Amino acid sequence: MKSIVCMKAVPSTNQVRLDPVTHTICRDGRQAVVNPFDASALETAVGIKERLGGQVTVLSMGIPDTERLLRDALSRGADTGILLSDRAFAGADTLATSYSLSLGVKEAGGYQMILCGKMAVDGDTAQIGPELAGVLEIPCVTDVCEILHLTDKEVQVKKGVDGGHQILKVKLPVLLTVEKDICMPRMPSIAGIRFGETGPVAVKGASELAADPMRIGLTGSPTQVIKTFTPKRQSESIPIPGTPGEQASQLAILCKEVSR
Repeated sequence: MKSIVCMKAVPSTNQVRLDPVTHTICRDGRQAVVNPFDASALETAVGIKERLGGQVTVLSMGIPDTERLLRDALSRGADTGILLSDRAFAGADTLATSYSLSLGVKEAGGYQMILCGKMAVDGDTAQIGPELAGVLEIPCVTDVCEILHLTDKEVQVKKGVDGGHQILKVKLPVLLTVEKDICMPRMPSIAGIRFGETGPVAVKGASELAADPMRIGLTGSPTQVIKTFTPKRQSESIPIPGTPGEQASQLAILCKEVSR
């Protein structure tokens, strides 16, 4: 089973910073971590490889330091990595990113399954997986919480829906976006860490992938983030004197005012 796992570097929870001028997220590779949903996608792919054999390729688009996270993925069971890194890719929205990733998928060669995290914790759009499947013209199942059965021709999965779950059977090749709780990501072994340091990670630019310049980066992005900001949170307490009955009456009045 040949799988490709799409991964994204996101700011760690306690290190998200906004540029005071542009109001966008400062993306410092030294502070980045693997998107938690993508870590579960990686573990899912590695688990499939251990049961059925095959190969796992990790794919990401980002700044050069993102290679560090791909090598961490190699230490956790992936076989090869591909990093799309080029200034021409900068500023891409989900549509341009999906197109760029599709070029990375083609660079990886044949595949039977592509796994992505359900969403990225910094953007929360949950659009990359479905859009990538659209570019590649393959089926897509989102919010997968369990792989029930898998052969070299089809996969049966359990996915979350409003108010419950749904069981679907889909022919391969397919793209799945997985829930974070689908599995528990493993810690790397000593042998894995050693492999991660020297294992194959190819860095590819836009020209090497023969990317259409009108479909990548800012030029290829029909949507753009104008401003990102941290909401200001304010709170205050109001003392309510009187007897319990008087306090209850006053509290009811305050609740009506707040709900208006």
